[in-house]
Amino acid sequence: MTLAQPIRRLGQEIIIAFQFLTRIPMPATDFEADSLSRAIRFFPLIGLVVGSGAVLLQRLAIRHFNHPVTTLLVLIYLVLVTGCFHEDGLADSADGFGGGWSRDQILVIMKDSRIGSYGATALVLSLLARYLLLESLPTERFAAFIISSQILSRWSSLPLSYLLPAARAQNGQGAQIAKLTSKSSLVIASLFSFAIVAFLLRWSAIPPILFAILTVALSGWFYFRKIGGVTGDCFGATNQLTEIAVYLCGVWNP
Repeated sequence: MTLAQPIRRLGQEIIIAFQFLTRIPMPATDFEADSLSRAIRFFPLIGLVVGSGAVLLQRLAIRHFNHPVTTLLVLIYLVLVTGCFHEDGLADSADGFGGGWSRDQILVIMKDSRIGSYGATALVLSLLARYLLLESLPTERFAAFIISSQILSRWSSLPLSYLLPAARAQNGQGAQIAKLTSKSSLVIASLFSFAIVAFLLRWSAIPPILFAILTVALSGWFYFRKIGGVTGDCFGATNQLTEIAVYLCGVWNP
């Protein structure tokens, strides 16, 4: 095997990670059965890119708009750059767990493309919470916390997919990575994520990292208890909850 082959494979995995998590145009690449489970180690890198884009937009917009309008523009960017991917998972999860009484009923509701009252409420609360928390972040900490939130929220998919099986036997987004994430991918992605967050926040990185781990642990326990594993929607829901948890650390006054 030549050196060019592993480099080319890494490039393909990064492209697949971008294609899966964002709407950023990427060149076409080959997709294999295990492509996504290999590409998941680059999810935090995608968070770094998305978060850096939010910081750039904030610094450009603040020159022409007041702080609330700038915050709204940043939030719109975060929603559009992912195509509401994680918001959709949050809404479907809220509908399923809120309206279903049994495992099978929860899974059926989650698969329904229509949004119900639980899903709509979860979306409104999520967007409102993110707007208020972003608006409340001190200006000097905005960049560090928004990048950290995007990294840690994408990182959340790795421990969930490493520890939990797919809740559905059929092929789906969750089944492509659940219990298929390697230990090396989890370790490498975790070290990358925590190192970048620590670099950005110094000692203030401890609460966001701990809150991210706690959010993953509690949501993972809840999914396993309710449906015996995870679905693609579960990953999206935990992503949103982790992002909000990191923002909370940024505005918390001890």
